Amino acid sequence: MTNPPAPAPVPATTPAPSPAPASPLLSAEGLRVSFPGRHGAARARAVDGVDLDIRRGEIVALVGESGCGKTTLARSLLGLVPPTGGRVTFDGAPLDYSSRALKAYRKRVQLVLQDPSGSLNPRHTVYDAVAEGLRIHGYGGDERAAVAEALSLAGLRPPERFFLRYPHELSGGQRQRVVIAGALVLRPELIVADEPVASLDASVRGEILALLLRLRAELGLSALVVTHDLGLAWNIADRVAVMYLGRIVETGEVAEVLTSPRHPYTQALLSVLPEAPGAPVVLTGEPPDPSRIPSGCRFHARCQILAGGEAERAGVADACRGQDLPVLGGGGGAQVACHWAATGATTPAGT
Repeated sequence: MTNPPAPAPVPATTPAPSPAPASPLLSAEGLRVSFPGRHGAARARAVDGVDLDIRRGEIVALVGESGCGKTTLARSLLGLVPPTGGRVTFDGAPLDYSSRALKAYRKRVQLVLQDPSGSLNPRHTVYDAVAEGLRIHGYGGDERAAVAEALSLAGLRPPERFFLRYPHELSGGQRQRVVIAGALVLRPELIVADEPVASLDASVRGEILALLLRLRAELGLSALVVTHDLGLAWNIADRVAVMYLGRIVETGEVAEVLTSPRHPYTQALLSVLPEAPGAPVVLTGEPPDPSRIPSGCRFHARCQILAGGEAERAGVADACRGQDLPVLGGGGGAQVACHWAATGATTPAGT
């Protein structure tokens, strides 16, 4: 009896290559925005070297104290403030600042402002407020149907019930939904939301955040959410970029940055949240004048790590005071601009 033939050797399989990361929808590269100083003073460097990418369907939170440059950065990404250095690209093409090109660009990228009461003309009905963008851009379709669809997407249903109302007849949450509908009516690919829930009651904030997440899921919408609230970033964002004095000082996936912050500034911002362990970190003084950015790490004058001696023990105190840090890349990997964090330390001794 003959033995059965040996099975043919199974050829080794080559693992499928990892898909290349998607190119960003919106990208800032080495972006700088400065403004003339008063009475011959040095120019104020509001945005002083920023790389930032936003991919399709991604929500990025840009966080930091008031005055750190985040709103100027957002306005520059929208084409409202031309950069003094670097560039903005959208869908692979550099942003063109001619009037005609910007009009086409703003059909694809829309702004949602912080204060819905200030964003809406009190003399205009809800219908006119939402239809305004269609009229500016010469929409040739059924205007009434487009307005109704936008209001429905924003959670105002049935939409016809709101057509003839005025802003003063609406609640704060309803007004913010009208503002969002006005942005959605043009079917943008990306929205820039500047403190979208800061003026709303706590009970309404969750509804607006849930709405933004639903719009991302249903429409594939990308978003840059500008906020000082790290709790909001945790609830809505895929990635977070922490900004201080014109630069991004820490960035990465939101869960990674907010559960294991490496930059002392991020640690201080997180320490004041109600659920944060330990005592809050109270930063001394105000952020420096953007026309007189300090040498070295721009946070060093307020840094609790340097003040507490941790940077000295790690051997980086002189670098903190005198050695500038590079601009962080705009992609999705975890990055931090901090001499102390670069030593591998992320938590001060004794905490």
